[in-house]
Amino acid sequence: MKKFSRILQYVSQPKYRAKLFFYLLFTVLSVLFGLVSLGMLSPFMDLLFKGANPAGGQPAINSNAVGSLKNYISLIIEHHGKIAGLITICVLIIVTTILKNLFLYLSYYISSPIRTATITHLRSELYEKILSLPIGYFTERRKGDLISRMTNDIYEIESSVVATLEGLIKNPLTILGYLAYMIYLSPRLSLFLIILLPITAFFIGRISRSLKKQSQEAAIKLGESLSVLDETVSGIRVIKGFNAEPLLRNKFVGINDLLFFIRNKMNARRDLASPMTEVLGVIVLCTILYIGGSLVLTNSASALPAGDLMTYIAVFAIMINPAKDLSTAFFNMQRGAAAMERVEELLKAPVSIEENPNGKQFVSFADKIEFRNVKFAYEDATILDNINLKIEKGKTIALVGSSGAGKSTLADLVPRFHDASGGELLIDGINIKDYSLKSVRTQMSIVTQEPILFNDTIAANIALGKPDATLEEIINAAKIANAHDFITKKEDGYQTNIGDRGSKLSGGERQRLTIARAVLKNPPILILDEATSSLDTESERLVQDAINNMMQNRTSIVIAHRLSTIRHADEIIVLQKGQIVERGNHEELIAQNGFYKRLVDMQEVK
Repeated sequence: MKKFSRILQYVSQPKYRAKLFFYLLFTVLSVLFGLVSLGMLSPFMDLLFKGANPAGGQPAINSNAVGSLKNYISLIIEHHGKIAGLITICVLIIVTTILKNLFLYLSYYISSPIRTATITHLRSELYEKILSLPIGYFTERRKGDLISRMTNDIYEIESSVVATLEGLIKNPLTILGYLAYMIYLSPRLSLFLIILLPITAFFIGRISRSLKKQSQEAAIKLGESLSVLDETVSGIRVIKGFNAEPLLRNKFVGINDLLFFIRNKMNARRDLASPMTEVLGVIVLCTILYIGGSLVLTNSASALPAGDLMTYIAVFAIMINPAKDLSTAFFNMQRGAAAMERVEELLKAPVSIEENPNGKQFVSFADKIEFRNVKFAYEDATILDNINLKIEKGKTIALVGSSGAGKSTLADLVPRFHDASGGELLIDGINIKDYSLKSVRTQMSIVTQEPILFNDTIAANIALGKPDATLEEIINAAKIANAHDFITKKEDGYQTNIGDRGSKLSGGERQRLTIARAVLKNPPILILDEATSSLDTESERLVQDAINNMMQNRTSIVIAHRLSTIRHADEIIVLQKGQIVERGNHEELIAQNGFYKRLVDMQEVK
């Protein structure tokens, strides 16, 4: 149960303890009334085949079965006749069965909200964890695998762990209650039962051992299939353009067929639990029939009454069902253990960028951003090495260089998407780690190369960084971003839904919305990551004008491949292999006739 400690932690929260108490109470009452209803079989059999008190005189004091009730029924038969006794037995069976099922329903009624709340807590905690993980984590993981953990693994836990936890409480209580009653009926007969039950459990346990490994394999394959699906939906234009449908189809079908094979093996083993339990139970039952029958036929003082034997067999026959449910629950727990391990792996993933609880509030940007001997390494690869750079307030700094030179990584250090491996990053003379993380990011806006938009209205996307913004503020931001004109031409204006990732808009329109979003936030620091590189000439001009409007009176860090967009930057930093190789403004770098000059010549910037 150690694997499920997180779930047990949810269940044992103080607000659920009273409900758990009543759940246990109602379960115990359900078992007790079930035993009473079964206990009526013994006086019923005595009534039919022996009569109320064949020896005559006062009824015997019973020390087995449901003793006091049998005495009570014997008295009724003696004073009012057998029919009255039969009616009493039938009424008792009906009443106790109603009470048994009433308490059973109440136990379900109480446990259902706890079960649902447990999964809700787990899903929320998993989503919170995904939000808190550093950006580097997502570059190492398939998107489909993360989606699989959030959906399939959570469903697996819900169906095979949480749903069976109550079974692991109710069924053992039922089995223990029935077993105690059977021992009460006949200790000698129960001795054989106690010997046979562990042997049965051993055979069931042998089958279930491989379920966990197969469940892990199935979860991995499902994650791979979801990744292929995501790639297919995202790249459908390219797939169709290159006639690559057969290639993707074969890839998906191969993964899907393997998933089918693994799940078939899992289901075959899981489905074996219930019939195997029943077969083993019947074998045990026949053993009891033989031994119990021998005790009944013995004329010794220790002989077992026939009515008690029938009750014993009935109790055991009914106990087979909770035993079958318990074995199925055990199989499901093995299957769910694999899903729980995958979810726990994500929940326990280290968060390298954490909020500083005692951090200073970065209220306003007053002076400069400074990199002092900054280094950044990812595993064994050095991305940035000995970076020394000052970005003064109100200045525009451009980062250029070939792909993989470290431009985006350098910019990502400023909002603390990564932390430097060595050296210091200071803002206004204070180490960035000494500030509150939220307050640092509040003072910055980011416009990326690929516009990141959400399936919502235009107004909601612009107001992402300022949810309480008025419509007037949103419109003003859109005007600065050269977006107001195209927005007003939409049928629903600012309330137009833009579709998944802004699919209803053109590339230039999407980018201008991200700029409007950055403008509305109105931060002192801007980070522009190749914001115009994927646009056509006309859209680039509109977006560049919007960027120029936005950059006024702000400190800007601009990453650019198109050097024409940054020739007016206050300082251009040229990076190669993680190091600054040149720096200066456009004219100074041209005069140096170095790497920057070669880049300019290749792009024919005049």
